[in-house]
Amino acid sequence: MIARAAHLVWRITYARYITASATALAADLSLFFVLLDLRMPPAAAAALSYCLGLFVHWMVSSRVVFPNQLRPFAPQRRKQKLLFVASTGVGLAATTAIVGLSSSMGLDPRIAKLIAAGLSFQITYILRKTVVFA
Repeated sequence: MIARAAHLVWRITYARYITASATALAADLSLFFVLLDLRMPPAAAAALSYCLGLFVHWMVSSRVVFPNQLRPFAPQRRKQKLLFVASTGVGLAATTAIVGLSSSMGLDPRIAKLIAAGLSFQITYILRKTVVFA
């Protein structure tokens, strides 16, 4: 019974995380496409737009996905934000590398960005679930 309840809570959290990620990805991709249209190099556009996604994701994750795990006191909250940014750094590094390498090999940067988003999603979810909002 306890295992089943824990599994249900995990599934609900994961569903909320998917929604938060989709919202952040929409902001990220919107800016990415604008920057590409402005002729920014793909890797730089991917990194900059990912940072917008970071901000959107923090706002949604901390208030909707993991609201009960948000630290109430300023020093603890700062540490949690730093861990969130660090988890994003891992995703940012993967995204920038995938988009930069793939586009230099001739792959459409938009396709590379989507591939990178999928990988980054899994990496950051695991880090946020097990470290940032643990």
